Amino acid sequence: MSVARVTEIIASSPQSFEDAVEKGMQRAAKTLKNVRSGWVESQKVMCDDNGNITEFRVNLKVTFVLQD
Repeated sequence: MSVARVTEIIASSPQSFEDAVEKGMQRAAKTLKNVRSGWVESQKVMCDDNGNITEFRVNLKVTFVLQD
């Protein structure tokens, strides 16, 4: 039987939501062992004074299996 844990991270990218998700999952896998999945809980954009998007942000829930 395996036991999994879920942790929440925030990742950002100046290019796209997809890029933010990829960067977030790759970074999580560097620190957490046995990363199995992730899902986007929310998305947000940051913009400058003119309304131009400067950053895409995602809140990710990352699931990883605990070692015995």
